[in-house]
Amino acid sequence: MTQRNFVLHPIGTVRSARSEPIDDGWDAVPARIELDPDQFAPEALFGLDSFSHAEIVFLFDQVPDEKIERGARHPRGNKDWPLIGIFAQRGKNRPNRIGVTVCRVLKVDGLSLHLEGLDAIDGTPVLDIKPVMEGFAPRGETAEPAWAQELMRGYWV
Repeated sequence: MTQRNFVLHPIGTVRSARSEPIDDGWDAVPARIELDPDQFAPEALFGLDSFSHAEIVFLFDQVPDEKIERGARHPRGNKDWPLIGIFAQRGKNRPNRIGVTVCRVLKVDGLSLHLEGLDAIDGTPVLDIKPVMEGFAPRGETAEPAWAQELMRGYWV
């Protein structure tokens, strides 16, 4: 397989009261994305406030190389949960360190996008913002194992 390299440039930065990647309680943490004023004008966010949710793509930039997982692990190190491949979970120790979260849009203010439910810490580089549209939501029913439901019990509250 031919390997290509890509250079990504952050479009903005997360501003949040949370500076540590604690696993739970993300809805209680106000967050905003500040777009880079050298790249964007406020018009880049025009119309986003007419959507209830946005999908935020960001970089887990504080994960050191030696913590990257390429195989399987127990989610959150919990041996009560099965050994799961890195691509069957959403942990931060991913090969390319990319995080994706669907957040509630609270408001747009100039170059700032205010959100609820962004599970990224202060200073996190943001790679992209996309509106959530029903047409891109899963078609049909979704399924997940019991361990995933247990893991998420306190994640947002």
